[in-house]
Amino acid sequence: MILTGAAQTPLLSNGFIIVRDGRIAEIGEGAPEPAGTENIHTIDARGKLVTPGFVNIHTHAILTMVRGVAEDMGFAPAYTPGVPHGHEVTEEEAVALARLGALEALLFGSTLINDTYVHQHLTMPEMAETGIRVWGSGRIHDVDFSRVHLAEWEHRPEIGDWSLGDAVALHERFHGKLNGRLGVHLAAHAPDTCSRWLLERIRDERDRLGLRVQSHLSQSKLEVARIRERDGMSPPELYDDIGLLDDRLLAAHCIHIDEADIARIGARHVHVAHIAKGNQTGGTIAPTTALRKAGAQFALGTDNMHADMVEVMRWALNSGRVQEGCVTEFWQPRTVFEMATMGGARAMGLEDEIGSLEVGKKADIVIFDYRRPHLVPVIEPLGNLVHTAQGRDVDCVIVDGVVVVEGGRPLLVNQDEILRDAQRAAENLWARARAA
Repeated sequence: MILTGAAQTPLLSNGFIIVRDGRIAEIGEGAPEPAGTENIHTIDARGKLVTPGFVNIHTHAILTMVRGVAEDMGFAPAYTPGVPHGHEVTEEEAVALARLGALEALLFGSTLINDTYVHQHLTMPEMAETGIRVWGSGRIHDVDFSRVHLAEWEHRPEIGDWSLGDAVALHERFHGKLNGRLGVHLAAHAPDTCSRWLLERIRDERDRLGLRVQSHLSQSKLEVARIRERDGMSPPELYDDIGLLDDRLLAAHCIHIDEADIARIGARHVHVAHIAKGNQTGGTIAPTTALRKAGAQFALGTDNMHADMVEVMRWALNSGRVQEGCVTEFWQPRTVFEMATMGGARAMGLEDEIGSLEVGKKADIVIFDYRRPHLVPVIEPLGNLVHTAQGRDVDCVIVDGVVVVEGGRPLLVNQDEILRDAQRAAENLWARARAA
């Protein structure tokens, strides 16, 4: 069974895919034509579901370090006292935790993660060793992050110069490398951690380099209050005034917005990175129904502390239905599946390369094992995927035509070593945080 993600033929109930040179060469129903003397590697996917790889457009892989704790503290780790923070993470710890986050995402069916945090010059190539596509940036800001969790915002130009310069250098070093598996956007951390001066410079660099910008936007009441006090407007209004609010922006969260903000975001066709599970874990729901009806484009991200895009699809669907108050055509499994695949590809500017299983596109393919009790009977494969599947049901992952996960295990890296190193790094970070 193949969920292609293509509008013309969304489901092939008994299909095949042929991959050559890292791209999809053929796809169709029934059996393929005999391959003759061509040397091929065959994967028998009978009883399984084949999908495009998920495009996870907003992650912080290193924040696996606060898994199981920060979820119950009520706010993002950077703003929360008593937990490890980015400025406290050593280079070695960053690599260990980032490798864990990338491996988790890959095993759960993400073939691309868009990741931002610290030490990206080291973590991006290390994450890519798992076989996953890694796009990202160091977080760009001009506040002193060692003081933000104490509710202190001091914008310092030298910090902005360093963080923006680091992001541009990252682009020069990595963008397009590894056959396009590495890429860089500019990650303005958030309106409250970037001065207007810095946001204008980010806009200028975006235009000069032809990049996209990703940013947290209206993620908290604290951020909204800070921007109203500092700039006399809402965060979306500020980004619009500067020239950042458009279809080149990947805006994460968009929770605390009013009707004027919704209309503004929709009119600019902003790509909203919907963090459905993470937001609701913190007791909030973004107005996704109103935003979609206003014209905003949607993609999905896991943010931090977990990386299961199947679970995120389910939370996104259910939060939309809660807002509608009933089951409607506006929120169906196909809606959130599109957000997790082609919606993410469009947000990244990669819709011609990934996001669906079509001839000519890169062979980023995920195979779910549907021979499991919670996935039988199969009447509507997509319904089973969104309502009852889990990332743990992923059996095989292919990126760029290369099998990187088989039988639910990674083929390119040592999973046990990654788990051991990440556990040690997190224990050291927490020991230092608790001693502070």
